[in-house]
Amino acid sequence: METLKIGNVSLTWLSGGVTNLDGGAMFGVVPKGLWSRKYPCNEKNQIELSTDPILIQMNGKNLLIESGIGKGKLTEKQLRNYGVTKESEVEGSLEKLGLTPDKIDYVLMTHLHFDHACGLTKLEDGNYVSTFPNAKIITSQVEWDEMRNPNIRSKNTYWKENWEAIEQQVLPFTEKWSLGPISMYHTGGHSDGHSILVIEDGGETVIHMADLMATHAHQNVLWVMAYDDYPMDSITAKQKWLPFALEKNAWFTFYHDAYYRAVKWGEDNQIVESIKKQS
Repeated sequence: METLKIGNVSLTWLSGGVTNLDGGAMFGVVPKGLWSRKYPCNEKNQIELSTDPILIQMNGKNLLIESGIGKGKLTEKQLRNYGVTKESEVEGSLEKLGLTPDKIDYVLMTHLHFDHACGLTKLEDGNYVSTFPNAKIITSQVEWDEMRNPNIRSKNTYWKENWEAIEQQVLPFTEKWSLGPISMYHTGGHSDGHSILVIEDGGETVIHMADLMATHAHQNVLWVMAYDDYPMDSITAKQKWLPFALEKNAWFTFYHDAYYRAVKWGEDNQIVESIKKQS
């Protein structure tokens, strides 16, 4: 498991699953001739995407960024359509670190699409129960409201199986939520309630742009997904937060990237430092 440490904060990537989605959808209006140079695809035009939560450990607390794609929750059709080649192994990852799901204090959800939120619940004796029963689950109020009352477009990704069992654990916020060196900011864009995370400690910075920058290949401000509900809001948020992070020489961390866990970019937009995902 790969780890990044800044100040007194440790980040470790867990094994949360693997999907393979259409590259054209993941890069929107960007021509394949451009995006495929940065992120390869298979013969079906699919690109590999991890769904790997990040465990944050600080001040005796255990926090997760996202929850993984879950295990045993998707139908055969869903597994096929989403190109799932591996389901979640989060519990096994935690065990290797001497932890169990009940030791997670917070789960920080940038948004609640199924590929981020399926790991929040699991099946036990035919019923869905909370995977992290002692955790406070943090997400924006806008996201939480849409999760429970999706519109005609979003109902395909906001599922009751992922929220009914954890409803009492959710603590929604409006514009910003903070705990020590960690802050979540509501940005909108990919979803109306989408948020990002910023961690600042020991003179160093981590920024987790979530699905505003799903992979290292989405660094260009204009490269946003066809999946984005509000693409202009995604672009506006990237215009705001990219300069902030680059000025601070921040680490950019990823949930979906199949090749990099984290990168730093130089002034010429070249990767100058990285933590690569180990196969």
